[in-house]
Amino acid sequence: MAKGASARAAARRQKDKWKAKRWFSIRAPRNPWSFKVIGETIAEEEEMLLGRPFEIMQNELDGDFTKMHVKIKFRIKEIVGNDAITEFVGHEVMKDFVRRQIRRERGKIDDTIDVVTEDGFFIRIKPLIVTRSSVKASQKHESRSVTRNEVVKFCAQSTWIKVQKALMDGSLEETVSKAISKVQPVRAVFFRRSQLIQDGVVVDDGPTLEEIKADEKVAKQHEEATLEEGEVADESQNEADSDEEAVDDSGDEDQDSVKSDYADYESMTVAQLKELLKKAGKPVSGKKADLISRLSE
Repeated sequence: MAKGASARAAARRQKDKWKAKRWFSIRAPRNPWSFKVIGETIAEEEEMLLGRPFEIMQNELDGDFTKMHVKIKFRIKEIVGNDAITEFVGHEVMKDFVRRQIRRERGKIDDTIDVVTEDGFFIRIKPLIVTRSSVKASQKHESRSVTRNEVVKFCAQSTWIKVQKALMDGSLEETVSKAISKVQPVRAVFFRRSQLIQDGVVVDDGPTLEEIKADEKVAKQHEEATLEEGEVADESQNEADSDEEAVDDSGDEDQDSVKSDYADYESMTVAQLKELLKKAGKPVSGKKADLISRLSE
């Protein structure tokens, strides 16, 4: 067999890997996002998805457009059917947003804080403080100390889920900002990065995946029923419009028939018109115009 023919035969025998792959829905963690669908991915085997990272901007996840510069990071940890369940592993503030906050006349104070939450999660948080004016080394040291104390105290008394919520909604930033303001005026306080280093005790709070899917199914059925009702209403309106048009057409036809009859009477003689009036039991006196008018009634 020729070399080209053998190559084509081998290509036909080769398995199409793309056809063997299937799509999986990527879902956010159970708490606090209630298994919300955040994307899709494709894989040949379920094991290939485990550990795969997934990133999404915060405004796309929860609709908060003041957080368009925040990137949330997930990691797939479990496969249930065609659903890839993720875990939150941290966030990152975009570098262009950080650059816009820093100016020559302002001071910048950053730090790296390793903390352990109440439920045993080991995380790393990197705060960034932007002051209204340049600061001395002693002020930087005091600001770092205050920030570290506030973050460690909050995380030690909070679960990993509560820390996530505080990082996402900005409540932890407000707490740190109020504490630092006692040392010096602050323009902005934000956590430019957080990272999950080691898992702790996982608490299964919130609705189950089966409950979420049932709610999604009910919502989809309700949406389809609403669409069908709208289509039926449109069809009824169209039928009513067509009936009105039919009534208008019938009225036009009656007018056309009257005009046609009037033209026929004009072509008749007076004797013929009187004969028609006699048959109809109507008076036969008067001029031709009167006779035609009487017949047209």
